[in-house]
Amino acid sequence: MDGGPQACPITPVLDIVFSRWTTPILWTLNRFGRQRFVELNRNVGAITAKVLTQRLRQLERDGLVVRTYHPEVPPRVEYEISELGLSLAPLFAALTDWSEEHLPEVEQARATFDATGS
Repeated sequence: MDGGPQACPITPVLDIVFSRWTTPILWTLNRFGRQRFVELNRNVGAITAKVLTQRLRQLERDGLVVRTYHPEVPPRVEYEISELGLSLAPLFAALTDWSEEHLPEVEQARATFDATGS
């Protein structure tokens, strides 16, 4: 960046919140609460352990997830959504509402476009 104004002021937010696995991880933590890594991996589905580890580290760095290490034998690590992460709930609710209302229109537009061969 050159330090000048951005074309779209929400771009940094989109980069944080809507990267490939961020939304499913936050949604899962919000829905199921505090989870161990294996539980989270199972509940998110289709994500590799390596990618989940990378995304969790980034989410912790961004302040959206809290990692708690319990020095037991064997060690236990739990993840939960932070207060900052929870503040995204209205955004996700609005997107859910929009998708329920408008995704049929999007699907119809796609079908029309595909049928015309454009």
